[in-house]
Amino acid sequence: MNANDKKKLLIATGVSLSFFILMATIVVLTAKKVVTGQMAMLMFVALLGLYVGFGLLIAVYRFVGKLD
Repeated sequence: MNANDKKKLLIATGVSLSFFILMATIVVLTAKKVVTGQMAMLMFVALLGLYVGFGLLIAVYRFVGKLD
């Protein structure tokens, strides 16, 4: 495993860890009755949309960078 692969693995680990920490935060807020179940579902959908949207944005940016 070279340094570039380790860097990619570290970035992927960080992104997935931050996603699961935010999901756990939503679950805790729901369990403590700070937010309702419907609001928690909306927060889950918004979180997933943010991660998918930014993932696609980064993928397109890298693809366009390789075209030059």
